[in-house]
Amino acid sequence: MIPKKAITYCGTGRRKCAVACVKICAGTGKFCINGKGIAEFCSLDDVERKLFAPLVLTDNVEKVDVFVKASGGGIIGQVGAISLGLSRALEKMNSELRTVLKEEGLLTRDSRIKERKKPGQPGARKRFQFSKR
Repeated sequence: MIPKKAITYCGTGRRKCAVACVKICAGTGKFCINGKGIAEFCSLDDVERKLFAPLVLTDNVEKVDVFVKASGGGIIGQVGAISLGLSRALEKMNSELRTVLKEEGLLTRDSRIKERKKPGQPGARKRFQFSKR
């Protein structure tokens, strides 16, 4: 839980269908996603690296507590949304970090989404097999 008197900074991130609301405050490095720790959220090393990328880049790993509410999409989409929301919250906390985060591309939303299926086709890009005879 976030302490009542603590100054919090919020950032919202989106990726595919996932949305993450990230709140950070001064603390000891606690990372809480939907009331769970990182180990319970996902055990992949790549995921953990992507989650901590904004904090490691700005040297705030042990200085802030992070509280996240993530919904929609899958694990990878939620991780991308959390990373963007965390970067935006860090920028609100200290505007001097903007250049560092911007250079690494952490403040840019990944706008790629699933392409829709077209009528008369089995999928978005796939076509039915063509028969000459």
